[in-house]
Amino acid sequence: MLRVVAPGPMTTLQDGGRIGHQRFGIPVSNAMDPVALAAANLLVGNPRGTAALEIAYLGPTLRVEAESVRFACAGGTATIEVLDADGEAPPRKIAPLTSVRLTRGQSLRIGGLSGSIVGYLAVAGGFDVVPFLGSKATFVRGGLGGFCGRALQAGDLLPLAAPFAPPRDELMLAALDVAAPSRVRVVLGPQDDYFSEVGLDTFFGSTFTVSAATDRMGMRLEGPAIAHKDGFNIVSDGIAPGAIQVPGDGLPIVLLADRQTTGGYPKIATVISADLPGLGRLGPGASLSFERVDIATAVAARRALTTMIDGLAAKLAPAGGDVDIAARLLDENLVGGFIDMHAEPMHADEQHAVGAAAGEDRG
Repeated sequence: MLRVVAPGPMTTLQDGGRIGHQRFGIPVSNAMDPVALAAANLLVGNPRGTAALEIAYLGPTLRVEAESVRFACAGGTATIEVLDADGEAPPRKIAPLTSVRLTRGQSLRIGGLSGSIVGYLAVAGGFDVVPFLGSKATFVRGGLGGFCGRALQAGDLLPLAAPFAPPRDELMLAALDVAAPSRVRVVLGPQDDYFSEVGLDTFFGSTFTVSAATDRMGMRLEGPAIAHKDGFNIVSDGIAPGAIQVPGDGLPIVLLADRQTTGGYPKIATVISADLPGLGRLGPGASLSFERVDIATAVAARRALTTMIDGLAAKLAPAGGDVDIAARLLDENLVGGFIDMHAEPMHADEQHAVGAAAGEDRG
């Protein structure tokens, strides 16, 4: 088992979601960032949708009460430390996107997240909790699934599916792009006809701020009010992931993983599925705007996202091995260039040429 020493403000078990039960009023409740979930599971050798701990804002401290456990974290960047059983040795820091094997009595401590409000802690073999309707995802509002249907609390004992983690070379991912978007792509509708032309112009022409009243159910946005045409009540209908409903106050709400299954406010647009992981990384105070795209663009973006996730396995490398990190970062377009501090200094014209080339690549 893993003993929860400190739970963090909102740490829950999440997986690929509870599919096929919305007609009974039961939300899907999947991971907010399935890209990071897949990466964490890949590092420990699990299938990509295996249930892992979804960490919001600040991570937990977990003590190993098993022969050994292999962990990996992905998503928001955080300080990850291993604490020895006797508490005498100083904490050992673990590089991000790297697997690590701990033994009985050791603890894993995860600090505050940056770059994304969510991160995922996967364990090799997964967690030994009973699935509810085919999923181990936690729906906190309904007290369903996960560990006791709630967020972790201090003193909890999380059962592990594997009694030990066999020794092996640890793995790393040199880079994983989990940047939060500033522009979110949407498909118009299904009730865009409930909004005036002025309201549509306001929606697409404004920058909104994520409200502090945001959670896994929905992202409330602050900004200019969106004008309806003839009222804001409709006959309740199904809610798709990423649906953006606009209630009477004119402020949009983007419905997320724990969204209700039906709703009676008109939905001006729907976030495309490829942009939902990025949207799930945004926290209170973040700014975003919306960009209209067509169905063909949404489908192409989804295929590109699937291809990227499928390609993560090819980017695994031995941790601490001879990996060209700079080349990996360039391949992912996460940096525009780099310099070797041990190399001979370049002349001014050479520096200009390298900088120009990097600018072209990033453009």
